[in-house]
Amino acid sequence: MEDKKRVVPDRRKGKRKKKKVNTALGVVSKVLKTVGTVVLSVFLIVIITSCIFATVLTIYVLNFADTTSTVSLERVAESNISRFVYTNPNYDEKDPNSKQYELYYAIRNTSKHVLWVDIENIPQYTQDCFVYSEDERFYEHDGVDFKRTIGAFVNIFLPIYPGRQGGSTITQQTIKNVTGDDTRTGIKGIERKIREIFRTINVEKVNRKEDILQCYLNVIPLGTYEYDIIGVQAAANYYFGKDVKDLTLGESAALAAMTTAPAAYNPIEDPKENYIRRKVCLNKLLENGAISDEEYEQALNEKLTLVGNFDYSSASVYDDETRDFGASDYFMDEAWSEAEQRIAEYYGVSEEEASTKLSDGGFTVYTTVDREMQKKLEANMQNPANFLNYTIESDTILSAAIAVDYTGCVKAVVGGRGKKEQSRTFNIATDGMRSPGSCIKPIASYAPAVDNNLIMWSTRINDKPITIKNAQGKDEQWPVNYTDYGGNNWSYKDMYVWQMLSQSKNTCPAQLVEKLTPAYCANFLKEKLDITTLQDADFSAYSGVTVGGFTAGLHLSELVGAYMIFGNGGRKYDLSFVSSIEDAQGKVIYEKSDGFKQAISEDSAYVMNRLMQKVVTDPSGTGTNAKLVTTDLVAKTGTSSSWEDLTFVGCTPDFVSGVWIGYDNHKTIPTGYYKNSDALWKAMFGEMAENEPDKEFDMPDSVVKAKYCTATGLVASKTCGATAEGYFKKSQLGNVCSH
Repeated sequence: MEDKKRVVPDRRKGKRKKKKVNTALGVVSKVLKTVGTVVLSVFLIVIITSCIFATVLTIYVLNFADTTSTVSLERVAESNISRFVYTNPNYDEKDPNSKQYELYYAIRNTSKHVLWVDIENIPQYTQDCFVYSEDERFYEHDGVDFKRTIGAFVNIFLPIYPGRQGGSTITQQTIKNVTGDDTRTGIKGIERKIREIFRTINVEKVNRKEDILQCYLNVIPLGTYEYDIIGVQAAANYYFGKDVKDLTLGESAALAAMTTAPAAYNPIEDPKENYIRRKVCLNKLLENGAISDEEYEQALNEKLTLVGNFDYSSASVYDDETRDFGASDYFMDEAWSEAEQRIAEYYGVSEEEASTKLSDGGFTVYTTVDREMQKKLEANMQNPANFLNYTIESDTILSAAIAVDYTGCVKAVVGGRGKKEQSRTFNIATDGMRSPGSCIKPIASYAPAVDNNLIMWSTRINDKPITIKNAQGKDEQWPVNYTDYGGNNWSYKDMYVWQMLSQSKNTCPAQLVEKLTPAYCANFLKEKLDITTLQDADFSAYSGVTVGGFTAGLHLSELVGAYMIFGNGGRKYDLSFVSSIEDAQGKVIYEKSDGFKQAISEDSAYVMNRLMQKVVTDPSGTGTNAKLVTTDLVAKTGTSSSWEDLTFVGCTPDFVSGVWIGYDNHKTIPTGYYKNSDALWKAMFGEMAENEPDKEFDMPDSVVKAKYCTATGLVASKTCGATAEGYFKKSQLGNVCSH
């Protein structure tokens, strides 16, 4: 028998196959787990990121909601005029017919036509033309059509339809036109849209639909490439030579057809395109049952009679504001410039852009002018009799004057002698830079010296020069004392401070500047008194801060403004020709600050006030020709070298004023003697000062009138023989004479 071999199954093969299957299942399992983990991780990341984004977006949006104020819709586009007004001195708040403000000057945009019309004077079909063309759900929604708004958001980043108007409702368009907030692209476009949405919600809460539509129809641009035509009343005037209340349905549809691109689609520039869009507008009215088939056909086939007369106006809204105001006066020039500056600061634009905004109209600028004072000052400046002492046949004497109250409000200014023929010309008072001469002494040396207790009323100072280095580096005795006769001798006698100031001796301020240093005095002028014309050399040289010999000179306006500290307790306010500005909605965009710098202490200011009174009241004072009969006057005369500039600054209880006179080419003024500036000041301001309501300055409790020893200049003791009276800080009363 054959031996049968037992077949042993190869278990290794079987086992190997099973292992392969198990390995495949493991790989699949691992892949599935990995994919699941990744998917879950991505899902969680998306959820977390979405939550973070939603939170940030919510906070971002809520920030806009918190900071967005309600937009006022009251007569926001009344005209193309910006009004400059002044306070009516005869205003009686109990009299309903009394005006608080009077019109001073009006600036018109001669390329812009704006007229307000109330909703009751706009035909219903005119209203419907705009509503059904622009926002047919206007009366149903709450101001925002979110479907259209989301589409507009997408269009910001994916401009699939570049020419698309966007998702703005009539309310949103109104707010955009009222505020001028019209950024369309990028992040700023989103921010603007968010602001617009919340403003819209607020406006819809507090206004009726009729009020919103009324504003919309008055602010919508409907102009040409050449002219800005704002609102349906102005558009009816320009295109059809009639009031909006007299428009036909076809004419109304022609205006509503322009809204997307007025310059391109108006019936004068492109009658064919206007007709196409007019038909779309009328179709909308027909679809919504606003007009009948017969009205539709009649309006569609109506032949329009176009006028295109920009000067036509059937309204009387302008009254006397449309008259030609002629050349603006010097005050108005300055108010105009300041208004542009303030508008530029508020809107963050250039002054050129601010000028355009102002001339576009809608602003009300409240000026600080005293209209009667301005008129009188102009008349006095144009009176040849006031300048007979200064005549040179070959040249014309120039002059300027300005008055400021004690809070920095300019009341009147004249920057030239002749009648002003043009607007915004050179103003000597604000633009000119001339030497103030000795008018610099009270503010550059005496005031800081009194405030630092270096001197008091009766301090005795020797009339002698100081030694300085001249241009060649050699020692020089300086300065000389100028007199009526041009003498330059020093007396080397002791004089009281009040005598030094009243007689305008140059030696006393030179000695004070030497103690204080020129740098200190120049910095006092710059930092405390807002003098802007100082040059680098003026901070080390003696001439400027001692006798007014500055590198470039000073503006008369800044010099007079600095003197306010002697009548208001040492406070320096900013000068301003404008007290406040309102935009077209009545929102205050600028208001003059009541903040001030305490340049010197109240007691120092009053002691200086009394010292300067001696300039006018003492027989040897340089300003005696300016003395008033009923009103207190404290002042200082100023004469530059060779008598090329004469200046006088005077403080009365209600205002501080100054006058300058000289020649454009720096000639010597032929007055015969240098005191003529005081007489000129009196001719300019004397009558006005005498009529002030207040007659005397109030003395603070920190100052006393006391006796001093004439021998030592110290506060007199009981044993002093000869005494005189002066004004002292209470803190100085310890400086008692030991005689």
